[in-house]
Amino acid sequence: MNRTEALRILGLDGDATPEDIKAAYKETAQILHPDRFAGNKKLQDRATEQFKNLQEAYEYLTKGRGARRSGSESSANRAASARARTASSDLEARIAGIAAARVQLVKQRDVAYDERRNGGALAGIGALVALFAGRRPFGILGIVAAIAGAAAVWGIVQVVSSQRTISTIDEHLADLERERKKLLKQLEEEE
Repeated sequence: MNRTEALRILGLDGDATPEDIKAAYKETAQILHPDRFAGNKKLQDRATEQFKNLQEAYEYLTKGRGARRSGSESSANRAASARARTASSDLEARIAGIAAARVQLVKQRDVAYDERRNGGALAGIGALVALFAGRRPFGILGIVAAIAGAAAVWGIVQVVSSQRTISTIDEHLADLERERKKLLKQLEEEE
């Protein structure tokens, strides 16, 4: 690979600055990331291959022979700059991971909300049916009342269980938000 090929993969011209390269990489990585195609194996395989090429081009342009460096830049400065870029990339990756975890937790919380609502409906309907059918304790209505009473108890258990799950997820979401703010602050301090 040469500089021209690497720039072409990123969609850039020969006069691209390091900032242009970084911005183009981030933008293209979001478009080509294989996780976006999780539902289609063929597209995911193609995206994986293109993503590897993208990473190789970015590495070549930023760390390899294709990187533009001024003649006065010392190897110590280059090493410090590389460490700063790596630390910044690590922080950005951790922030992205937190965002992905947050999406999953919100989906789980939505499911728990649905379970709580369904449990409440089951408890309410079961209690009403048990109340009206329980006036005649014998025969078919007595059986219906017993089943409805059991359904009401099950609904209450489901409501309590779902509420505990929701509370736990909310705690995890708060922890993630604190961690995200901490990482964003570190990222701002580095820049």
